[in-house]
Amino acid sequence: MVILDARGTVTSWSEGARRLTGYPAEEVVGRDARDLLAESVPPGALCEPAGRAVLRHRDGSTVAVSLRGSPLVGAAGTPDGFVVTAESFEERMVHLAGRAFQQASLALSVHDPRQRYLQGNDTARRMLGLSERDLVGRRLPEVMEDAGVTASGFLRQLREVVESGRPVHYETLTPASSWLGERAWTVEMWPVRDALDEVSAVAVAGFETTEQHRARQRLALLNEAATGIGTTLDVVRTAEELLEFLVPRLADFASVDLLDWVLGAEEPLALPAEAVALRRVAHSAAVEDFPRASVHLGETDAYPSYSAPARALREGRAVLTGPGDPDFDRWMRVRDEQVPYNRAYRERVRSTLAVPLMARGTALGVAVAVRAAPLQPHVDDDTVLAEELASRAAVCIDNARRFARERSTALALQRGLLPKDLSGQAAVEVAHRYLPSVSAAGIGGDWFDVIPLSGSRVALVVGDVVGHGIPSTATMGRLCTAVRTLADVDLPPDELLTHLDDLVTHLVAGDSSDEVAELGATCLYAVYDPVSRSLTLAAAGHPAPALVLPDGTTRLIPMTAGPPLGVGGLPFEATELELPEGSVVALYTDGLVEDRDRDRDHATAELCRALTAPANSLDDLCDSVLKAVMPEEPGDDVALLLARTRALGTDQIRTWDVHPDPAHVAATRRSVNEQMTEWGLDEVAFVTELVVSELVTNAIRYGEPPIHLRLIRDSALICEVSDGSSTSPHLRRAHAYDEGGRGLLLVAQLTQRWGSRQTSTGKTIWAEQPLPGQHTP
Repeated sequence: MVILDARGTVTSWSEGARRLTGYPAEEVVGRDARDLLAESVPPGALCEPAGRAVLRHRDGSTVAVSLRGSPLVGAAGTPDGFVVTAESFEERMVHLAGRAFQQASLALSVHDPRQRYLQGNDTARRMLGLSERDLVGRRLPEVMEDAGVTASGFLRQLREVVESGRPVHYETLTPASSWLGERAWTVEMWPVRDALDEVSAVAVAGFETTEQHRARQRLALLNEAATGIGTTLDVVRTAEELLEFLVPRLADFASVDLLDWVLGAEEPLALPAEAVALRRVAHSAAVEDFPRASVHLGETDAYPSYSAPARALREGRAVLTGPGDPDFDRWMRVRDEQVPYNRAYRERVRSTLAVPLMARGTALGVAVAVRAAPLQPHVDDDTVLAEELASRAAVCIDNARRFARERSTALALQRGLLPKDLSGQAAVEVAHRYLPSVSAAGIGGDWFDVIPLSGSRVALVVGDVVGHGIPSTATMGRLCTAVRTLADVDLPPDELLTHLDDLVTHLVAGDSSDEVAELGATCLYAVYDPVSRSLTLAAAGHPAPALVLPDGTTRLIPMTAGPPLGVGGLPFEATELELPEGSVVALYTDGLVEDRDRDRDHATAELCRALTAPANSLDDLCDSVLKAVMPEEPGDDVALLLARTRALGTDQIRTWDVHPDPAHVAATRRSVNEQMTEWGLDEVAFVTELVVSELVTNAIRYGEPPIHLRLIRDSALICEVSDGSSTSPHLRRAHAYDEGGRGLLLVAQLTQRWGSRQTSTGKTIWAEQPLPGQHTP
């Protein structure tokens, strides 16, 4: 401290001034104060709260100080001088640091290397509930034990700082049973070094991060829920996954109840104004069997309009309630009457949180979370978190519902399009299996068919449409119908696929929607003739069928598979081979032999081996093949069609070469009549003579040689007349005075069905009539 007169002369010099500048009082008093300045003082510096000045030390150095001046007022009221206090900046900074340490909002403390408290700021002492006298000198474990906090981790970190001399940063939690309660902390520890650079103390700063910790926990839970809820397209499993996140994190008991229409194929229904009927699909308790569920899984319960679940559904928001709420107490009284065995648990209930499951603006059900003592009641943050979890689960449940509905629709459509009964085939004995995909992609477009053709022949078809779901099934229906139509024209397999390829190309060109733009399909079409025992087949990007001969040898039929349907511009090639009677032809879709985790060639070899396994019937063989070859969880539909060939004996077929002269028609009729007698078919001999007479006469009159007549006695009596002309006849109605035009009309009236087909040498006109005793449709 220095006293100056009005002229700035030093009149008093304190001991502190001597220590600060090195000048004794006798060397300074009476001198002008400006002589002690190393730098001039700015005007008004003494009037500022903390002006700055640089003094000249007695040893020649300079000292930066903070000045504060107060005027000395004389009797006349005018300043007679100044009292000036000066403090070095180093001391001032030390004092400011000390005050900052004491007043910091962080919990700050200093410990010696033996874990004793050297100092603790106001915040630390307030948290520990100790005065400075009770704190300083005590060892850390004692203080922590009094506060109910485990000190082992804290001591370990403190010891590491002392031993390593490096700072430590870590996060910790204090338990709910401690003096501090359940809180999260971020702790910084750093070494304090003396002049010899030795660690003489450890400083500790603790910052409470409870809110941030809880926010991170909620965010982590939501991130986990993003992948943990909705892992399957199953409504019940999704509800169970939601409960796995609610219990025990947010509740010690939780349940999920859904409206009935969610579990079926109906459209959303309006909520009733009174009680709401909900079906229990999942529930979970933190402690097994406690409490016992009031509603059993699969059962329906009616929630009164004032109950939390009904209110949550009706209001479309979470409802938090608990003891003391009249509606809650009323609801619990009803529950006590319905299920008295849970009364002890309900008396401990602290809060109930009902959250609606809303997806795309539609209420699907409600999730209920219950907390009981000793847990604390739910808070607003719990409500927000539960709503987030329920929102994610509701979307997944709705997706599962939509998938189940689309799958059911596609499966019903596909089963409606697939053939129902393939029995009664004269050329082959057939067995088939169709297994829809269980993957999330949905039902595919696999299909098969067995189409009877003229001359006791049969067409075997199998195909696969690209994609899944209803669009794929609808496309499959189009192609199935197109193949049936083209088969009625009796086209060879390669020509039929060419026309089918054109159809798919036109479908793609005529519709620019995404579903049709991605249209593509594979198909295999085969025709078997039991008379010649020949199999003619062609494929459009489809796997070759497997063949099992009567001697047990098996192989894939060698053939050239053309491009998939819809590619266009490339030809299809037909393959023809002769089969012994009793051969088994296996047609299938790629879902049977293709899978991401196995080799296709290996799977095809397994198929060939499985086809040779002994079986009592083709149906049993189908089952054994699927069991041996099909993947455990097929990612695509699987269609399998097995056909065992039959052959017509020579006693069932009679062929004549017809002379192209109308005079020989009568002789042909007599030969046919004799054959009818030999076959014991006298009942239909007259009709057969008329049919033969008309067809042979037309071939002679309008066709070209050579002309052949063939009768086939199988499940029906088939009459075929072939000639060398490719001109197909057509049915017309003759007028009263027309000399011709009645022949085919007569044939159509007398027979069950008739038609024509092109051959490599011309055409064949055929007609079928039922055998005696058979019903004519």
